[in-house]
Amino acid sequence: MKKYSVWIVGCTWAVWVEMIKCIKTLNLPISELHLWASSRSAGKVVQTFMWEITIQEVNNDFFDNLDYALFAVWWENSKQYIPVAIDRWCRCIDNSSAFRYDDNIPLVVPQVNGSTIWDAELIANPNCTTAIAAVILNPIYKKYGIEKIIMSTYQATSWAWAAWMNELEENTKKYFAWEEPKVEAFVENIAFNVIPHIDAFQANWYTKEEMKVVWETHKIFWDDSIDISCTCVRIPTLRAHSESIVLETERDVDIEDIKNILSKAAWVELVDDIENNKYPMPLYASWNYNVQVWRIRKNLVFWNKWIELFISWDQLLRGAALNAVEILEHCINNEK
Repeated sequence: MKKYSVWIVGCTWAVWVEMIKCIKTLNLPISELHLWASSRSAGKVVQTFMWEITIQEVNNDFFDNLDYALFAVWWENSKQYIPVAIDRWCRCIDNSSAFRYDDNIPLVVPQVNGSTIWDAELIANPNCTTAIAAVILNPIYKKYGIEKIIMSTYQATSWAWAAWMNELEENTKKYFAWEEPKVEAFVENIAFNVIPHIDAFQANWYTKEEMKVVWETHKIFWDDSIDISCTCVRIPTLRAHSESIVLETERDVDIEDIKNILSKAAWVELVDDIENNKYPMPLYASWNYNVQVWRIRKNLVFWNKWIELFISWDQLLRGAALNAVEILEHCINNEK
């Protein structure tokens, strides 16, 4: 069996650690694993499941003789280095928003639209809120169709940097010590608070994070006819996002059938032990590869085609690292 040389670009983000774990869990045929980062991290030695690896400073000269590069960096860095990598015949999987909205670049959740990868030199990883919703929505969309989606998200602090989680922890300590909180990562103090503001506000008063759900869902499903509205909120948890989803289907739905098709979907876990107060929550979704779903019910306000559900998932895994590594797995398995 052929083995592959893989580089992870962006070793100052929380995602890269999870990428390495996912490569091990999926048992991918990797012969070389290398890590790139900025000059601040270059020279550090990290222990991985393969061997100790010295982080190298990323530059244009490192993309020769590579099979794949996984990017977990800001979009500006992806824009700078991905064209260089492609010119050196290195296939790229990008976790940033740099190329998501390019019509010529596949935006992929493997369980939903893996067939769009083909032999693409670059594959974009969706935003975490979109990727997870797609895993749940896809089985429903295939059987019942979807007309409208109303979504509210409850997003943890572990989006990218460990510093974001540290700010929550430190400000929680300051709260109990009656000290002034230090606000750097977020627009307001996140401890004992919720912030209905993630990313920049757009001209329509939705934030970019909310509009990503609209743009990316349309692209992944190849269906611009779905009406979508989303409100994204940052909450004071360390890990795992949640979403409340209300949706209108094209045909009348059977709730028991919805439960049945979701129970059979890949990477979906029904958590429905109401008697013991077990349902999707960050408490159980953290470090879990599955998307947890329950609270599946008919909506009491709208018509018979409207249903509601609640999901939780580890966004560093299913919403970022795991999805990217599954794209890598799909590429490897379908090489000519």
